[in-house]
Amino acid sequence: MDIFQKCDGFSRARELQALGIYPYFIPLHGSEGTEVEIAGKRLIMIGSNNYLGLTHHPKVREAAQQAIQQYGTSCSGSRFLNGTLELHEELERRLATFMGQEAALCFSTGFQTNLGAISSICGKDDIVLCDRENHASIIDGCRLSFADVRKWKHNDVADLEGHLHRGKAQKRGMLVVVDGLYSMMGDLAPLKEIRALCDRYGARLMVDEAHAVGVLGKTGRGAAEHCGIHPDLVMGTFSKSFASLGGFIAGPAKVIHFMRHHARALIFSASITPSMAAAALASLDLIEQKPEMRIRVLALADRVRRGLAEMGFQTAGTPASPIVPVIVGDQERMLRLWRTLYECGLFTNAVTQPAVPPGQDLIRTSFIASHTDAQIEQVLERFAEAGRRSGILQATPPDSASHLAGR
Repeated sequence: MDIFQKCDGFSRARELQALGIYPYFIPLHGSEGTEVEIAGKRLIMIGSNNYLGLTHHPKVREAAQQAIQQYGTSCSGSRFLNGTLELHEELERRLATFMGQEAALCFSTGFQTNLGAISSICGKDDIVLCDRENHASIIDGCRLSFADVRKWKHNDVADLEGHLHRGKAQKRGMLVVVDGLYSMMGDLAPLKEIRALCDRYGARLMVDEAHAVGVLGKTGRGAAEHCGIHPDLVMGTFSKSFASLGGFIAGPAKVIHFMRHHARALIFSASITPSMAAAALASLDLIEQKPEMRIRVLALADRVRRGLAEMGFQTAGTPASPIVPVIVGDQERMLRLWRTLYECGLFTNAVTQPAVPPGQDLIRTSFIASHTDAQIEQVLERFAEAGRRSGILQATPPDSASHLAGR
C-alpha cells in the first residue's frame, strides 16, 4: 500500500472551495490591526488574537527595528548553542518577575513551549491529568511525555478528583494541565477548585495562559491571577497580547533549569529572532504601564456579546474574555454564515471539529483594545445583516441565546 494513498480520499476542503465557503488560508494584502485588506476589499478584523492592539504600536515596532540593527534578522542557532542573546535572558528575567515565579524559559513558539515543558518534566512513571478541551499543543506535549495521560471531562472538578484520588493511591507523580482561558468557547477553567484539589492530592498544577496573559487579572498575569490562585507552572505565548512570536514557561528555578537541559523542543529549535524578543519586551512594558488596554478590550467584547445575544445569536463564554463565540452547530450552516459575514465586511474565524466538539461548530470572534466605538457599532450592524441574510437569526430562539450568554 502506498503511504500517500490516504491523500486521494481527502476531498472535503476542495468541496468547500467549490461551494465558495472555504474559510482557511486567506492571504492578507495589508493590515492596520483593526482592519485588513484582502483582494482590494477592506474588512474589520475580529478574528485576531492581537487583543491589546500592540502589533502596530510605535514603541513595539521601534524596538523590533532597533534589535534588527543591533543583532541582525536571526540568531541562526538554538538557545543551547549559539542562539542565546542578552535580549532572551532579559526577557526571561522580566517574565519571571511579572508572572510571580522564580524563573522563566522562552521557546520559539507557544506550541513548542507546551511540547517541551510537558514532555521534559513528565516521564513514564508519572500521570498527566489533561482537560479534554485543552489546546492541541498540550495534548501533543502529553503524548510525547511517555507519561500515563488521563483525560478528564471539561471543567468537571468531580471527574478530576476521581483521577487524582486514584493517582495518589498509586503513589505516582501527578501534573494537572489546563487552559486558563479556553480559546474557542472563551470559558474559564475553575482554577480555585482545581488548585484546592491539587493541594489536597499532592499534584502539581500547570496553567496555559496563552489567551489570558496581558488581558485578565489585576496586573495582567492571566486567569490564575483573575481567579486568585498561584500555579506551580505557568505557560504563555507572545503571539497574542505580546505582539510577537514565541512562548514561555515560568515556575520554580530548579524546574526551569531542568527544562533548559531536557526540553527537546528548546534544544533542537532555533531561538526566537532578535526582533521578536525585543517586540515582546516592549509589549511587556506597555502591559505593565497601561492597564486601561485590558479594561477596554474586555468592555468591547462584552458589549458585542450582549448585543449579539439580544439579536438572537447563540453566544457563549464569559464577560472576563476578549473572545466571543457564536455557536451555529451545523458545519455547513456555520460556513455559510462565515461567508456572509465576510461579504458584509467582517473577518471572523470559522471553527469546526477537532477544535470544538461535534455539533458545536461556531464563528469565533475576538476583539482588540484599539477597535473604535464606531467599528464596534459596524460589527453589530453587519452581524445583524448577515444573520438575516443567512437565516440564522430566525432559527435561533432569543430566549435560548440570552440564557447561553449568561444574561
